[in-house]
Amino acid sequence: MEMLLDVISVEPQKDNTLLLVFENHEKRLFDMNPYLEKKPFIKLKHTPLFMKATVAYGTVVWPGNIDIAPETLWDFSKHV
Repeated sequence: MEMLLDVISVEPQKDNTLLLVFENHEKRLFDMNPYLEKKPFIKLKHTPLFMKATVAYGTVVWPGNIDIAPETLWDFSKHV
């Protein structure tokens, strides 16, 4: 069983990617573009809301009770 790693830092990018740092200090890049076509993330598409991403409870969250699972962020991100 893999260990679940918390996100400790996020920097939203203008190209709808997230520059993430996980608790093991690994930096990874996650592409949100495919997710922005689906609920609830569609609310983030083409709005300043995307850039308001922060970290809470070990994952990335946005205003309006929008979040994404940390295991999704890890599994589908690329090492930077």
